[in-house]
Amino acid sequence: MTARTSPAGLLVLHAVRLKGFARTDAVAARFGLDAAQTHEELLDAEAYGRVTRASFAGLTGWSLTEAGRRRNEAELREELDAHDARDAVAAMHDDFLPLNSQATRTFTAWQLESMDSPAKAVPGDLIGQLAGLAQRLHPLERRLTERLTRFGGYHRRFAEALAHASDDPAWVTGMEVDSCHRVWFELHEDLVASLGISR
Repeated sequence: MTARTSPAGLLVLHAVRLKGFARTDAVAARFGLDAAQTHEELLDAEAYGRVTRASFAGLTGWSLTEAGRRRNEAELREELDAHDARDAVAAMHDDFLPLNSQATRTFTAWQLESMDSPAKAVPGDLIGQLAGLAQRLHPLERRLTERLTRFGGYHRRFAEALAHASDDPAWVTGMEVDSCHRVWFELHEDLVASLGISR
């Protein structure tokens, strides 16, 4: 079985969805795309009303419109069907759900604990729980990338965030870095968007 590479237009729109709000360079970096091509794709998407550019708090970035969300979901649906990947992605999602429940409990417990003591170091048992999630995520990602290469990178990013977490608690659930929580949330969004289901 040969893994399929998604077209740039799909990847650009999907990167905006996964990021929520992102600069052009961050959109391009999400799937390793050329920055100039990404900029052109974003301008085309803007002309069609699929993305909008906004500025706040000194940041300028792109976000999806409702029309862009519908277009993204349609393209993802067509891609799965064209490559006979829907059943494989759905099966992986089923296997992901118990892990997601565990991850949600872990992240929520840490967020509540760190609210009481923001500077608190990450305890070893939490690092161990996250390491267990990373270990179980790896084969699931491998199954996905055998179908579509765009699903690659989640395990690497999660593991990199985990490596930083012992020294900096922000890498567990922080939003200003590519934290464990942020990577996990993005993977979940990727799966539900691809399958056209709700969380």
